[in-house]
Amino acid sequence: MTSNLDLTEGSIMGKLLKFAFPIMVGNLLQQLYNVVDTLIVGRYLGENALAAVGSSYTLMVFVTSIMIGLCMGSSAFFSMQFGAKNQERLEKGIYTAFLMIGAVTLFLNIFVYAAMDGILIFLRVPKEVCAPMREYLVWIFAGILAVFAYNFVASLLRAVGNSVIPLLFLGVSAVVNIALDILFIRGLGQGVGGAAAATVISQYLAGAGIVLYYLRKYPSLQVTKKNRRWDRQIFKELTGLSSLTCLQQSIMNFGILMVQGLVNSFGSVVMAAFAAAVKIDSFAYAPVQDFGNAFSTYVAQNYGAGRRERIRRGMKDAVLFAFVFCLVISVLVVGCSEQLMGVFLSEESAEAITVGAGYLRIEGAFYFGIGLLFLFYGYYRAIHKPQISLVLTVISLGTRVLLAYTLSAAEWIGVTGIWVSVPVGWALADIAGMCYYWREKKQRG
Repeated sequence: MTSNLDLTEGSIMGKLLKFAFPIMVGNLLQQLYNVVDTLIVGRYLGENALAAVGSSYTLMVFVTSIMIGLCMGSSAFFSMQFGAKNQERLEKGIYTAFLMIGAVTLFLNIFVYAAMDGILIFLRVPKEVCAPMREYLVWIFAGILAVFAYNFVASLLRAVGNSVIPLLFLGVSAVVNIALDILFIRGLGQGVGGAAAATVISQYLAGAGIVLYYLRKYPSLQVTKKNRRWDRQIFKELTGLSSLTCLQQSIMNFGILMVQGLVNSFGSVVMAAFAAAVKIDSFAYAPVQDFGNAFSTYVAQNYGAGRRERIRRGMKDAVLFAFVFCLVISVLVVGCSEQLMGVFLSEESAEAITVGAGYLRIEGAFYFGIGLLFLFYGYYRAIHKPQISLVLTVISLGTRVLLAYTLSAAEWIGVTGIWVSVPVGWALADIAGMCYYWREKKQRG
């Protein structure tokens, strides 16, 4: 069995990077097969298909963010119990969290199929995009249960310091997805339904694989018979951590969904540009997002062990790392924006390339804003104050949605107003996060 990593002792950045690196690589692989979906669809199926897949992806992220938010909050609880060496509460937490998140996932799966037509209307999807988007959604929502299985077990393993195994299963899944994309779209000509089917098959492969591994290799993390019972106190703690984290993720992605609806109102060209640019954007800052999640586990373990000074030193090192990383990525994305868009769209889509490049120049210049925000999210979630993360999300997304709708309505700025709203929201949330952090530090002395 892969050994767990105790983040309460030893070199701070050395252990943090050792733990974070597999998570970063894993999410890059996940982003990679999302990018491959977009690239193949854009190149071989055209702008309308790309617009459909891009808009569907935003919706899928919103739906699964509810479940993933619950997993993230539960992971903080698992890390605290692991840091405190409390095996009984760890097992009870695993059992209670599984039942809670499993029930929510099942409800979501039923709901999205029942409300699909209404969702398409809400998103203001153009007629020419509606049919391929509906086809894609019918397939892609079949993978929600697999997403739950993978993320629940991956969150549990990461909570005890094992970030390698989730990476391995995700890597296999990514390779399978890419191969099936090429087979279904180029080889068999199955269109957007083929792209979705490839993703769903790879999701079930990752989900089933990591569950089987956990059952065979982690007896110490399996719930013994005496602890297989609903614990109301632990449920309250889990909901205290998970519900706010879930709400944070939901608000964040609902805001993005509202922005997607606004983008859709500008037509299929802007939809296609946004679909490709967002994938590039997500791929660019994915490592610093995962570094924030790894930092959350680091903080949670040290919080459970009572190592407050180690947490403060870790925050300084983490901010410096995020700044350097984001600076490098910003230079690359801003400098190569048109070339990056050209990877996804053919020369016939020159207008979409120009629109997407404009998005990347604005967003890419301010990646440190989102990098710092991810650190604050992870920090406040880990110290049992997810309500602060929620407030920061409301500030960031509220600003983004309000400015996007206000500015884009003005003829002199148009769709560029949607792009400008994003870094403004990041900056305001960062300022709020720093103010609360320094106030808290001053109060503790």
